[in-house]
Amino acid sequence: EFENNEQEQKKVSICETTSCEKVATMACPTCIKLGIIATYSQKGRFCSQSCFKSHWEIHKEVHKDAKKLTVPPEFKNFTFTGPLRPCHQSPRRVVPPEISRPDYADEPNGVSISEQEDKRTNTTIKSYSPAELAGIREACRIGREVLDLAGRAVRVGVTCDELDRIVHEATVERGAYPSPLNYYKFPKSVCTSVNEVICHGIPDYRELQDGDIVNIDVSVYLNGFHGDLNETFLVGRVDEASVNLVRCAYESLAAAVALVRPGTLYRELGDEISRVTQAAGCSVVTTYCGHGIGQLFHTVPNVPHYAKNKAKGSMEVGHIFTIEPMINIGTYKDVLWPDNWTAVTKDGSRSSQFEHTMVVTETGCELLTARVGEPKDKMVWSQEKFQR
Repeated sequence: EFENNEQEQKKVSICETTSCEKVATMACPTCIKLGIIATYSQKGRFCSQSCFKSHWEIHKEVHKDAKKLTVPPEFKNFTFTGPLRPCHQSPRRVVPPEISRPDYADEPNGVSISEQEDKRTNTTIKSYSPAELAGIREACRIGREVLDLAGRAVRVGVTCDELDRIVHEATVERGAYPSPLNYYKFPKSVCTSVNEVICHGIPDYRELQDGDIVNIDVSVYLNGFHGDLNETFLVGRVDEASVNLVRCAYESLAAAVALVRPGTLYRELGDEISRVTQAAGCSVVTTYCGHGIGQLFHTVPNVPHYAKNKAKGSMEVGHIFTIEPMINIGTYKDVLWPDNWTAVTKDGSRSSQFEHTMVVTETGCELLTARVGEPKDKMVWSQEKFQR
């Protein structure tokens, strides 16, 4: 049955039924409950009950799509810190059996036994051999290709689930395994962090909106080695404060990269990142840090991004690690969503991040995940690179 709902109608709503151009005077009650009426001006509106009945078999598909956008039940009664809401997710994507995979890929709880053992026993930062560096460099090259593909797909209206599909398929096509997939049960092949999400956002059916910012964090595992990188993109017409935030995140990483050379203390990076961030009126997240990477997804050194940290060790030739400062407009404090992955700002303000994997060289560093055609020892900001 239909419900008359004059308050919900748009001034120029036309009957949804194919070939009917009459003014809509009624609304589908299911569409009202699902919020479709408030979201899509031409969906769920009809001129008469006869038009509604004749178009039902086609129209009911709208309800299926809308249900994907409802908030999952595990978030019931959760107090969100900002306007972003989670949606439903597509089924986990499959990696062909011939692809080499890390030890956690098929572990029921996604536990990396090798990382657990490393945490218990390893007290030294590894200097990688030329052969090992070649393997990590190739994983990073693949990761860069994949991120570039995903970045080109960012636009108003694309879903993060679609970005996950692109990353997954591109990674597998290159003979690699998407490192996030099943890592401690992470359900997707990439992290997509939108607006107030600091990191580890899970791709879902939500469409990117005009004015959003989105970080895409790509990690791949190829022939026994991981590569890791991420970038934040500006979606459509982004407000000035968000543009400044994204630039601050980029330049804080660039400032840290400029310090990478033999002899630099790992704890010094946080001081420099904080200096840049504070000058821009932003804050540095303290919960998450950069990390060593190679045969293991995460290993020593730990690389905190905040000032006066107590990171151990100094850089030596052959050390390989990530720097990935997470920068917020407001407070540095974070809150974890009930999915046990998505970290958001405590005050709902926006957050941005950039990440590179790098190796310490005799004269400085080499960015193993640098963009093609750009310097491998420094970073130069350009908004055009990230505007979509």
